Order: sequence, then C-alpha cells, then structure tokens
Amino acid sequence: MEKIYSNATPKNENLKPKDETISFLLNYSKALRVIDYNKLKFEALLN
Repeated sequence: MEKIYSNATPKNENLKPKDETISFLLNYSKALRVIDYNKLKFEALLN
C-alpha cells in the first residue's frame, strides 16, 4: 500500500470537457429554479 500512495500522480494539463458536457451543464443550470417559501426550499427542474 505504501508504494501505491507514495508515487506522485502524473498531472494531465489537457483536461478539457467536451462541448456536449458544457452544453448539458449550462442547460441544466438554466432550467433549475430554487424557490424559497417561508423557511422551506423547493427545487424545480423546468423542462
């Protein structure tokens, strides 16, 4: 176990998400609405 955790992990500087992933996250965040009512919070996904 010591050998596994003592090695440095290689850093990949080319981690770029796909355009589809970015589009999905942006569309999801646009459709998500959080509604505060008294002391309650409701999450609604508007599709």
